[in-house]
Amino acid sequence: MKRLLFTLFICTLFNSSLSSQQIPTFITDSLDNYVNRGLKNWQIPGAAILIVKDGKIVVAKGYGVKEFGKNDKVDENTLFMIGSNTKAFTGTLLALLEHDGKLNMEDKIIKYLPDFKMKSEWITKEINLIDILTHRMGYETFQGDFMYWSSDLNEDMVIEKFGLLEPKFDFRAKYGYTNAGYAVASKVIKKVTGSDWKDFLKERILNPLQMKTTTALSVDFAKQQNVAKPHTLVDGNIVVLPFENIDNMAACGSMASSVNEMSHWLIAQLDSGKFQGENVIPFSVINKTRQPQTIVRKASHPFNKSVYRLYGLGWDLQDYEGREIVSHTGGVNGFVTSVTLVPSENLGIVVLTNTDQNSFYMSVRWEILDSYLNLPYRNYDQLFFERYIKNIGERDNQRASWRDSVSMNIIPELNLSEFEGRYYHNVYGFAELKIINNNPELEPELELKPKLELTLEHHSKIKGKLEYIGNNRFVCTYSDPTYGIRVFPFHIEEGKVKYFDLYVDDFIDYQPYRFYKNSK
Repeated sequence: MKRLLFTLFICTLFNSSLSSQQIPTFITDSLDNYVNRGLKNWQIPGAAILIVKDGKIVVAKGYGVKEFGKNDKVDENTLFMIGSNTKAFTGTLLALLEHDGKLNMEDKIIKYLPDFKMKSEWITKEINLIDILTHRMGYETFQGDFMYWSSDLNEDMVIEKFGLLEPKFDFRAKYGYTNAGYAVASKVIKKVTGSDWKDFLKERILNPLQMKTTTALSVDFAKQQNVAKPHTLVDGNIVVLPFENIDNMAACGSMASSVNEMSHWLIAQLDSGKFQGENVIPFSVINKTRQPQTIVRKASHPFNKSVYRLYGLGWDLQDYEGREIVSHTGGVNGFVTSVTLVPSENLGIVVLTNTDQNSFYMSVRWEILDSYLNLPYRNYDQLFFERYIKNIGERDNQRASWRDSVSMNIIPELNLSEFEGRYYHNVYGFAELKIINNNPELEPELELKPKLELTLEHHSKIKGKLEYIGNNRFVCTYSDPTYGIRVFPFHIEEGKVKYFDLYVDDFIDYQPYRFYKNSK
């Protein structure tokens, strides 16, 4: 949209000049109180905030503690998993290889991975590097992630199973956030360079940007000293989670960093790829990663003007009050984070938190952003928290209803033993159900009542407890709280169990997975 009024143009120049010289009063007077209130409301043990403006660090600060119930404080060097903010690093690596003449982003995947296969032979021949990075392959958002996430599969097995999935939509027809595409990117990087993704990442980005403690793999993060522990909420209580190995899809989300070292990444991003006088990332590469490739959807904002959302090479691209926002979020077990760039304002913001059930990482981002754009204070956190309380209340009411159904001791249509056995999903593999009883020594308050226990072929660390709630449905409580509590419907024909639909928490996957009994 063109703006032709000279007066408005002069005002814009004046405001930009003013903001480069002054730190907004929200940052100087209110940020600490805002963050501490947010941590208390959302039950977040620890967080870290980074603000970079005009090539300088304005704020790089830790809040709260690394682990709930302990006194070890978060500081500016504390490592947090950054989740899908890893994707921008991977997109940059491929753009660097294009800049070096080692590949072309329009190249077909099979040029580098001749054994790569998709469900469709035509798609196998046509899918290219941009497709796998920009979520336009025809999959629904998170489709397939249940199969891979915190599973025992290695990267090659992830890619194989990913290719066997039936896309929900037509190829390149619409946006569908697909993590496994970045596992394919990792294999291409190794094929072209001879180096693993993590080693090439260190060579081309982390070492030149002096990101010395930033880790590429989740197994390395777990070995560090100054780390934030992962947390979630179970029945309203904070629970420390074990460190999760997600390195079978490392290039999509396994990195960990601190606000101190993320400042190096932001400074380079906002200064045409330069850091401490060195041209670490060519400006053409920076621009390549920010070229719109996929339409995400029409944008919306509760208060201010935003029209479009697009996707580049590991970056979300959005307009906001006449500026371009280059950003991404990240969520892995126990962490949610955000990274935001406003190139026209030479402004960068990072928010890191160590629970996976909060929207604070976005509300404080918006508040900081608005303060630098001279927009009114909105108290986003109150708005987001009220929505969260409403949603959690609805979820808890639903779960209470399921518990009430369990306590009614409804008799299944078939004997419980008829539900036992192995069930098969055509891509994932098998799920097994067997009858168990609660342990009266561990659960003396519970009535001795048989249940079904779920085990999964490729998730050796996860179990599910299935309890009958009527209408051929069982409520499944997973041993890993991040997988949620979900209802599995079973289908019965002629007195025999034919199949059931497995669900996990939406944080992992929206899709049901149909497992057929004894059909392999």
